[in-house]
Amino acid sequence: MSLKPGIQRKGEGIDGVHWNIMGQVYTPKSVTEDCFSWHALLPPETFVPPHIHPTQDEYIHVLSGELDLVLDGEHVHANTGDLVCMPRGIPHGIFNNTGHNVNCVFWVTPTGKLVDLFRKLHNMSRPDEVVAVSPNYEVNFLPPQRAADILGMK
Repeated sequence: MSLKPGIQRKGEGIDGVHWNIMGQVYTPKSVTEDCFSWHALLPPETFVPPHIHPTQDEYIHVLSGELDLVLDGEHVHANTGDLVCMPRGIPHGIFNNTGHNVNCVFWVTPTGKLVDLFRKLHNMSRPDEVVAVSPNYEVNFLPPQRAADILGMK
């Protein structure tokens, strides 16, 4: 996995790949041992439940839209242009509560087993299956909670 010079065009993924993961579309942009990046389209009301990457730092650059997040138990809000930093070992969850699509670029460092996890999760529709498979790829989901409870909403 070495970085090749060039441009990943808008809407294009590596080898034409796009993954559908629980209603979100992930398009891989670069993969090396040190870093994995992908574009993400998060439709309204989609989310990534709280989880932990024990071996990776994760980042989100919000290109358009807004996200609600829970970072280490605290509710935070990210706007267009913001960079979200999620250090390894810190629980975090990502929620699109805006009623509009959100476009962002995610990346993790180091890559670890995340590419293999996304390949495995592609078109998987049951959250319990996602949660069961993920620890084998160094992503640990926390016990389920209602999104409203996580975000402190009534």
